[in-house]
Amino acid sequence: MRTMIYGAGALGTVLGAYIARAGRQVDLVNRNRAHVAALRERGAHIVGKADFTQPVSALLPEELTGQYDIIILMTKQQHNAEVVAFLKPFLKEDGALCTCQNGLPEPAIAEAIGADRTLGCAIAWGATFKGEGVSELTSDPSALTFSLGAFGKGNHLEDVKALFECMGVVVVEKNFIGARWSKLLINSAFSGLSTVTGATFGEVAKNKASRRVAQRIIKECIDVARAAGIAVEPVQGHKIDKLFDYRGPLKKAISFALIPVAMKKHSALIASMLQDIRAGKKCEIDAINGVVCAFGKKYGVPTPFNERTVGIVHGLEEGAPIAFSNIARYDDLLRR
Repeated sequence: MRTMIYGAGALGTVLGAYIARAGRQVDLVNRNRAHVAALRERGAHIVGKADFTQPVSALLPEELTGQYDIIILMTKQQHNAEVVAFLKPFLKEDGALCTCQNGLPEPAIAEAIGADRTLGCAIAWGATFKGEGVSELTSDPSALTFSLGAFGKGNHLEDVKALFECMGVVVVEKNFIGARWSKLLINSAFSGLSTVTGATFGEVAKNKASRRVAQRIIKECIDVARAAGIAVEPVQGHKIDKLFDYRGPLKKAISFALIPVAMKKHSALIASMLQDIRAGKKCEIDAINGVVCAFGKKYGVPTPFNERTVGIVHGLEEGAPIAFSNIARYDDLLRR
């Protein structure tokens, strides 16, 4: 069985190294020539919460040949139409493309390649690209979990599950949209604010000013999901919608106090969107906080904190400064 990780950057390099270390075949594909050369010459060096070097098979996109049973997609969503069209000839008729992207990418991918060949996975761990051939695992080893689901009948669902189990715990979700929404809730609050401030997830959770904003973003996500009839799935055994939803001041105070505890295992993470902007690239804010805003409009739920985050991040893409002082730009919303 042939497997490829397309877009083997920070996350994909870590995942590919674990799969290869377990003795499974996997090709790590990336457009970064220097990164591919380093992977070939020195292997994938994983640092941070793990420390090992693993020989891997690494390819440039133009070097792809033949067809694959499984393609794990780990690029950013901005160019999904072109990327999926490029990958389609390399996917077997009975193969599966599993998107590990943020947001809700599955419907558009299913439309392009067919529902039965479309799988999705919400990853609950993080990594940072440290240089050619080197990726830092920034989540605690006990937090290496995957929420896997099928969009149609689920070609190769069990095979993909076995691949991800080379690294961590895999839960096959019957309510996959609920699992997706759980990840979207976390990303909207912490990836969004990590990008706005330049801080780690842990710093955002610890600082009371940014934590107040994170709490309001989370609340908007929960309210939108409820209005859309989406049952938010637990994350690593915790019912986050129950923990962080509130109506009165007591429950609001409890949820505020729980945020740093919930982020403890992921405190070293920084948003991949922040890494993109620092590298002079556009980021996928519209596929994260922007999706919450779109659902809010559809179901009549106001999302001012998510909307403000989208606006600030687009300003950062145009050269506005990344600084913790950007949190003050939410002050007028907090006073309402």
